[in-house]
Amino acid sequence: MRLAEIFRSLQGEGLLTGMPSVFVRTSGCNLRCGFCDTPYTSWEPEGEDFSTDEILDQVDTLIAQPAKHYAHSPQAEAEGCHHAVLTGGEPMLFAELVPLAAALKQRGLHITIETAGTIYQSLDCDLMSISPKLSNSTPSIERDARWHHRHEKSRHAPEVIRRLIAEYPYQIKFVIGSPADCVEMETWLAEFPEIDRSRVLLMPQGTHLAELAEHASWLEPFCRSENLRFCPRKHIEWFGLARGT
Repeated sequence: MRLAEIFRSLQGEGLLTGMPSVFVRTSGCNLRCGFCDTPYTSWEPEGEDFSTDEILDQVDTLIAQPAKHYAHSPQAEAEGCHHAVLTGGEPMLFAELVPLAAALKQRGLHITIETAGTIYQSLDCDLMSISPKLSNSTPSIERDARWHHRHEKSRHAPEVIRRLIAEYPYQIKFVIGSPADCVEMETWLAEFPEIDRSRVLLMPQGTHLAELAEHASWLEPFCRSENLRFCPRKHIEWFGLARGT
């Protein structure tokens, strides 16, 4: 499978924020979000092909490294690294994800898979982290007409969402950039009444602290009023928008 990077850091988003983790970032995506913050895995995919064994060797090395000191989460890091995050791009594109997840599970690691929820695979996973793409994700026709239509056609796959939330522990993360996105998010959720709202997280759109703070100023109160979770992008607060974090 083609990888953009493998690294050890702290999980910066979602229910496991602050958890020391090894991140395996695949390169390649079936969508083209206009706000994608990892364009080296989508718009301009980079990376090299690795066998499952080569990936596992790197994961083992990263886990065995002496614990880093993170002022953000010193206690968690002191307890060691027992989590693996399979992310992208879109990791569910790769059939090799199945044996990789099985091997990571055999090592006793907790496995999070970060996906847009448009592709289904049956595999080992302890937390299916689903980030549905609202219309705010669709690139403009001016930017790329072909991907505008392709993305809009592919971004919502309700049958995949239903299988994932039925078969795995899950969290649902929405990228929110305006109050209109909140209205669309509620319409999306109404299609899936089986979803537990306590597992729905709203994340401010943005890659810079000022932009994130501006959106958070109204989004966090909205989450409290609607029984949803506010999801800060802590890795940007901690490290900035940088690869390997």
